Amino acid sequence: MRPLLPVVLAAVLCASPATPAAGTTPDVPGDQPLPGYTVDNPPLPPATVHGRPSRVLQGVHEHAAFDIEVPPRWNGELVMWAHGYRGDTTVLTVEPPAYGLRQRLLEQGYAWAASSYYANGYDVRAGVLSTRDLVSRFTREVGRPHRTFLAGVSMGGHVTVRSIEQYPGVYDAALPMCGVLGDHELFDFFLDYQLVAQDLADVPAYPIPADYATSVVPRIKERLGLTGGAEPGNELGRQFRSIVVNLGGGERPGASAAFAYWQDFLFGLAGQDEGGTLAQEPGRVATNRGTLYRPAAPVNVNASVQRVDPADPVARRTGRLTEVPGVSGRIGVPVLSLHNLGDNFVPFSMEQHYRADVARHGRSALLVQRAIRAAGHCEFSDAEAGAAWDDLVRWQRTGKRPHGDDVSRPATVAGPAYGCRFTDPSAYPTGTRPLYPPCPA
Repeated sequence: MRPLLPVVLAAVLCASPATPAAGTTPDVPGDQPLPGYTVDNPPLPPATVHGRPSRVLQGVHEHAAFDIEVPPRWNGELVMWAHGYRGDTTVLTVEPPAYGLRQRLLEQGYAWAASSYYANGYDVRAGVLSTRDLVSRFTREVGRPHRTFLAGVSMGGHVTVRSIEQYPGVYDAALPMCGVLGDHELFDFFLDYQLVAQDLADVPAYPIPADYATSVVPRIKERLGLTGGAEPGNELGRQFRSIVVNLGGGERPGASAAFAYWQDFLFGLAGQDEGGTLAQEPGRVATNRGTLYRPAAPVNVNASVQRVDPADPVARRTGRLTEVPGVSGRIGVPVLSLHNLGDNFVPFSMEQHYRADVARHGRSALLVQRAIRAAGHCEFSDAEAGAAWDDLVRWQRTGKRPHGDDVSRPATVAGPAYGCRFTDPSAYPTGTRPLYPPCPA
């Protein structure tokens, strides 16, 4: 399974350079990118905050580009922003906090900082290390923050939840959005999608052949009745949809429409392992050993599906900080997460896996999760993200835990109004939100 392609990626894919091994320092000055990488970080115009300009600092630190912005009246607190997957590009880029958070943070008195990470690909290790290094750079350049928050999107959500475990005491609260909170289970989901489709269509094709997209997938789609319209054309296709829905978070509002929306994209994620690093081929951690597929009729997929071991079992099992690290759920600070209900790129089941991990360590009181009724990836309105941020800050300061959604109880998740509580009604009907009925007034 080749690395994920983001929904919007305007970059040329190139061979990725080598990244430094954990615990080593490459023979390159820290104010320069690693060999093979270049930096694209144009000047960031200062924001106007209550009539005055912010202070902007930019540069390269420990091989990663960075932006720092400090409001005229800094409250002494810092927000680190962790970006999502960049693909296997050789250009390092930085992004400011999204969803209107940049201006919101500055107006509330917070400074923010964001790193490009020292490497691209699906390299969570680079994200964790570069973000931590930038906290140290901020302390030297601006001052030691009284509190440090961490927010991230998509792969940056994986960076966020691993960071608070990797560096206890550094971060005071976390806001992962559309995050890969289930770590390796994301890649299991992509593997499951291909293997179940192949099994039901009786078109075995694993390992993935070179002509998978052009020859194999069309045959699978024809046999499963997935060649036109939102509704599968036969019983096998409907079983496939039901299995994917259950793997992605269970029956929930908009699940059938979301399946149709993501169907072709998910087939397109499969490809041959072309060698290179784990960051380039994160699917090496994937397995379906022990996975129970539901429903098991009309075909008992559990008895007939091809079972696959992880190609890199060490990376799958280690607790070390690798490019695709595990997340234990042993948290010590408040975590508030947002997730789109119909996202099948980073499916809603990521929240359920994380909830189970956190509960296993007796830390459930530190986790609040919210479902947003949209099918896109990271499809949040400014109001949804802003409310989550404000509630997280209030929680961290006062100890009063905010409200969230129950992501684990199937009957609750399947309710017709599930996700309405924290979904911004003014965002309807933009984006994919028309795939859902309007929430009750």
